[in-house]
Amino acid sequence: MRRPAPRLLYVTDLAYRAAGRRYADEDLELSARLRAEFPLALCDPRDAAGLLDGFDAVLVRNSGPVLHYRAAYAAFRAEALRLGLPVHNPLSGRADMAGKGYLLELTRAGLPVIPSYAGDTPLAELPVCEAYIVKPVDGADSVGLARLDAVALAARTPDARTLVQPYVPFRHEVSFTFLDGEFRYALYAPDPERRWELVPYRPSAADLAFARRFVEWNDLPYGIQRVDACRTREGELLLVELEDHNPYLSLGLLDGRTRATFERALVASLRGAAARG
Repeated sequence: MRRPAPRLLYVTDLAYRAAGRRYADEDLELSARLRAEFPLALCDPRDAAGLLDGFDAVLVRNSGPVLHYRAAYAAFRAEALRLGLPVHNPLSGRADMAGKGYLLELTRAGLPVIPSYAGDTPLAELPVCEAYIVKPVDGADSVGLARLDAVALAARTPDARTLVQPYVPFRHEVSFTFLDGEFRYALYAPDPERRWELVPYRPSAADLAFARRFVEWNDLPYGIQRVDACRTREGELLLVELEDHNPYLSLGLLDGRTRATFERALVASLRGAAARG
C-alpha cells in the first residue's frame, strides 16, 4: 500500500513587498506546483506556531525579514522543535537563519567575505575607507541598511544589534543556489546600479569552489541555500550573505528545463525530510 503524501505547511507572507521582486508571485506559482504532490496549506509566519500540529512538514519560503515578527518566529522555532517537526530548511542553519552575526565569525576566520564588524566597534578599529555599510543583524532585503561616511558613522549611537562593513566597490553581484548541497543554478546582475535585474550566469570551477566552501561550512542535512557574492574590481569573489532561511529563488528568471529540474528536486527533498522526521 502506497504511503500517503505528507501534509505540508507552506509559510509565506503574501503581502510582503520587496524592492524589485514579486515574492507573492513566486510563492503562488511554487505552491501550486507543490500542491500536485502534497496536501498543502499556506500560512503567514505570524500564524505558523499555532498551526504546526496539523502537518507533517514545513516549508519556509518568502516570509520576509524576521525583525518584523521576532516573537512569532521564536514561538515557531520552539514549537517546531517541541513537536520534532521537519522544517525545510532545518532550524540548525548557522547563517542568515540565526542572524548575520556569522559574518563576524567568517571575517575572524579569514574567509573570503566582505569584512564585517560588530556595530559597537570603535571607528578607530575599523578599516579606513570612504564609506561604511550599516545593517541590522536580523535584517534582510536591505531593510534598515544605511551607507554612511566616517563622520556620520562616528556620530551614530553604537549598537551591537547591527553590523558595520567597509563599502566595497564591485563589478557585479552573483548568486549561487544549492539544494541539498548540490549546485542548481546561478544568476547575476551585470550592472551594480540595477542589482535586481538578474540574468543566468555560468560559473567557473573556481566560482563553484568558492560557493561550496560556505555551503559546506553551514553543514545543513538538506534544504535550499543561496550564496550571494560580489566580484571586486580586482576580480575576487567575496561573500555578501549566505541565505539559509527564506532565500528568494528568482524562479521566473530560469529557463523551463532548469526550473522543472529544480522543482522536481525540491519535491524529492521535501519527501525525504518528511520521511526522516
